Amino acid sequence: MTLGLSLLRALKNHGAREIFGIPGDFILPLFAQIEESGILPLVTLSHEPGLGFAADAAARMHGGIGVVAVTYGAGALNTVNAVASAYAERSPLVVLAGCPGAVEAHAGLLLHHQVRHVDSQWRIYQEITCDQVRLSDPASAPADIARVLRNCREYSQPVLIEVPRDMALAPMAEVPVLPPSAYSSAAVQECADEWLARIRAARQPVLVLDVEVRRFGIEDKVAELARRLQIPVLTTFMGRGLLADDVLRRGVQLRGTYLGVAGDAATTALLDDSDLPVMLGAILSDVNFGVSAQRMDFRRALIAAHREVRVGHHLYPNIPLAALVDALLERVPPGRVVAEPAPAAPPPPTGLVADDAPLCAGDLSRALNDRIRAHGPMPIVSDMGDCLFAAMELLPTLLVAPGYYATMGFGVPAGMGAQVALGERTVVLVGDGAFQMTGWELGNCPRLGLDPIVIVLNNQTWEMIRAFQTGSRCAALGDWHLAQAADALGGRGHRVHTRAQFQAALDAAFAERGRFQLIEMMIPPGDSTPTLKRFSAGIHALRARAAGAASAS
Repeated sequence: MTLGLSLLRALKNHGAREIFGIPGDFILPLFAQIEESGILPLVTLSHEPGLGFAADAAARMHGGIGVVAVTYGAGALNTVNAVASAYAERSPLVVLAGCPGAVEAHAGLLLHHQVRHVDSQWRIYQEITCDQVRLSDPASAPADIARVLRNCREYSQPVLIEVPRDMALAPMAEVPVLPPSAYSSAAVQECADEWLARIRAARQPVLVLDVEVRRFGIEDKVAELARRLQIPVLTTFMGRGLLADDVLRRGVQLRGTYLGVAGDAATTALLDDSDLPVMLGAILSDVNFGVSAQRMDFRRALIAAHREVRVGHHLYPNIPLAALVDALLERVPPGRVVAEPAPAAPPPPTGLVADDAPLCAGDLSRALNDRIRAHGPMPIVSDMGDCLFAAMELLPTLLVAPGYYATMGFGVPAGMGAQVALGERTVVLVGDGAFQMTGWELGNCPRLGLDPIVIVLNNQTWEMIRAFQTGSRCAALGDWHLAQAADALGGRGHRVHTRAQFQAALDAAFAERGRFQLIEMMIPPGDSTPTLKRFSAGIHALRARAAGAASAS
């Protein structure tokens, strides 16, 4: 068996379902084996950042690992932003990058695609991956690949596998699937005992769920734990979409998403006033918790994330999240009630009036909620910007979006990757600014057989920039007439100005299959969703308070 074939089999055995790739000369020998073997389907796109976003979204949707295959230097370094996003937001992504063979690497000449050093690519990727390997030795490669892929799964973060151009056809043994990394069962049991004792002693505990709950495939177990504990449950900004399934939510006191100063007051108070936040898989970022009107003291929280557990000043290293949840479930029998049921979360906006009134940003969530209520949850992918705040206003539904890293350009290629992963049509929410970055990947949809519904909030500005710096002239984007471009790319475009036109376009888009749909919502510049308005006002107030405190001191 060749090195390339063994590598592809290993990827499949570790949870890869497809490869997103763009060919280049240093990776061509591996590409030939990808195409000829059929071990994993190959999906090619147009630009490496979109490639990375698509693979990232695929992994988030199907729970396996995402894979990108790119050439040396120019390809791999063009993928850096998407890989950095996956690293920050803990998404398991494997980067297969070509690199020079041993002879050409030491020929004494600068190589095309080379930066400063032959191994500059390697050095840069050390910052944005949790493990790396260069497959220069077929004898040690199987063990190295097995280690790297296990780390990718166990830490839910990207890894780099460099494939020298002259090695893809070298003979190599099969790659083993390593057993899970060892951890102390006694430490897990002790940790679970301490957690449960603190939960039972707390006045107002609240369960806070974030991205790792889905990354490690334990959403059903966490839902069962929430049912047994009977304490209020919140998702973080990044965890929005968790427990979206009706079956998972049944019996769970899901109170919505914590948005701090931008959220519902009662929902916000659940965390702000809690004497014991119980955080599973939480990323302690500003987008998740920096929007609190008070400075959070995480020492009063129970935090399990990134393979460690914190209890006050206690740190339990090397504790898998799934193992902790299993241990807690063993200690809390079904039917146990720890607290009184909490009231239901405030209902999201519904009931779009299809009249001739001009569209506003708030109409997006209202219209989609009407559809979710009538037809059930749907896979939704959102880009960064006001469209993401619109997603915060949706009824429970499957959602994939950037949050902490907050890169723009995620939405369209991620929506395509999500459809590849799920085999279901996706709805993509994107602003006109983000669409200008990567929206042109839609031109690949006819070739790939994809037909997402893309809704563009077109206010001809970078609205989040304008929201935080209202006098800025650099936020202006102009009108690119994106609906017309959609028709030219093989889809169908709808440019709408009124609520009636928007409703008609939605009906037409959902009714037609076989080509992508782009609905261009023409929104007045300066308009934004209610959630973004609250968010920006809250952030301005927090900054003013901080500035006042600083000047007083």
